[in-house]
Amino acid sequence: MKNALIASRDAFARLHPEARLNINTREWGILRVGKSGPMLLLLPGTLGRADIFWQQIEALEGEAQILALSYPDGGSLAEWVEDIVVILGAHSFENITVLGSSLGGYLAQLLAATHPTLFTSLVAANTLPSVAGIAQFPPYSLNLETTPLGDLRAMFKAGLEGWVTEGNPNAVLGNLLLSEVTTRIPGPELRARLIALKTAPELPAQPLPKSQTFIIDSGDDHLIPPPMRAQLRAALPAARCYHFAQGSHFPYVTHPADYTAILQEVLGLTPPRVESEVSL
Repeated sequence: MKNALIASRDAFARLHPEARLNINTREWGILRVGKSGPMLLLLPGTLGRADIFWQQIEALEGEAQILALSYPDGGSLAEWVEDIVVILGAHSFENITVLGSSLGGYLAQLLAATHPTLFTSLVAANTLPSVAGIAQFPPYSLNLETTPLGDLRAMFKAGLEGWVTEGNPNAVLGNLLLSEVTTRIPGPELRARLIALKTAPELPAQPLPKSQTFIIDSGDDHLIPPPMRAQLRAALPAARCYHFAQGSHFPYVTHPADYTAILQEVLGLTPPRVESEVSL
């Protein structure tokens, strides 16, 4: 049976292929879409390339200027921050809203904390506020430098097997993610993502105004459990929170219209909702 998400993503990728840019010996994948409007930087998680946000990019390309990135096959998270600053300068990006999901959410927090003059807003989505203790849990408990790439891919595939069974509401999403981890993300890039998060520095205090910090989370996110969600809210006090009751770890895929509406509010394209917490 044809996977509608994969077909839609592939059609987008044909129209918007990644450009490749070498920064400090590291090769980044870059999507630049949109010619006018507020500036938006999108940072994916471990299991996505830049085009994992294709549904939001398609919806916003007439309203915003968008940069979405795919990560290189080496470098630390701190080095990625400095690379991204170069990329933003090369594209004349300033007064930026940065949204990162999962790994990208941690990176987005580090970017905004260390280079606050570049950013007007931060959206920390389905992410964690600290890497303390992450090395106790697989795959981060492994020696990521030496574990065979086949074993790393197999761990992700095993975790997704339950998603792709008949009748599972996340089956279509699960097959999309399997395509990412098995074919679309090169092994060295997958390894680099895991190492970058495992070795990431702890986050400094967030200097952006509280009115310009936002959280997205999901009640059924199996990778970001309730205690971790509470810790993120404590780390970003008074941030507006958008909460999906059932969005999985990937609400930008499972609820694309609602996710786009969040971005339109954050970017100032539509009036913000009054509530400090929005349930979706």
